[in-house]
Amino acid sequence: MLSITNASLMRGTTAVFAGLNLQLHEPRIGLIGDNGAGKSSLFRMACGLDAPQSGTVTVQGLPAYRINTQRPNMVGMMFQNPDDQIVFPTVQEELALALGLSRREAQEKARAFLSGRGLQDWAERAISSLSHGQRQHVCWLAILLSSPALILLDEPFASLDLPGQALLHADMARVPQHIIVSTHVLEHLSSFDRVIWLDKGQVRADGDPDTVCRLYRADVAARAARGPTRHLSHTLPT
Repeated sequence: MLSITNASLMRGTTAVFAGLNLQLHEPRIGLIGDNGAGKSSLFRMACGLDAPQSGTVTVQGLPAYRINTQRPNMVGMMFQNPDDQIVFPTVQEELALALGLSRREAQEKARAFLSGRGLQDWAERAISSLSHGQRQHVCWLAILLSSPALILLDEPFASLDLPGQALLHADMARVPQHIIVSTHVLEHLSSFDRVIWLDKGQVRADGDPDTVCRLYRADVAARAARGPTRHLSHTLPT
């Protein structure tokens, strides 16, 4: 589904990735690691927002930087901050955005979709009236409605209360698409096929969720025990 081969990415004079290699085929994959480890940058390359300076990033064999022009809606990404993603003033208009239909048809389909989820009252609601977590849920609904082949979720649980987390977790278990999730809420990854621990742009561990999450937790605990200066210096963003 997603192939990253010898990819290097620079931000200014800082190397985010230097020869990163990953073949991501499993239906459910988790990305973990400190802030600044490169998780969001990996997602940006996967959905075509950033292109590597060297190497390749492909989705189903297509260069990721061409996806948005050649295969719209092939990859759906939910950003950490929904306000970076939402464009339209009402919920139904936002959901209709990516459907590629006439305005009337798209809004009718959006309303029917909301009704099917018991959210018919949301259709005319102003985005500005929603909480941060509710706006994040709108972004998730927009992805579901557009039905991409690959879904990338960047810290999707961060702004959700426990019912919201439970709903998203259940939705992710049901949908047929491949999903890659970047998160600090490690318990949501226990049923995943694979978890990858990124550390300063490199793969530190890669395997089953229990093993990789246990290794990461142990590393965090060891750094915290050595003192706050050592711990914080490791997590400075790149």
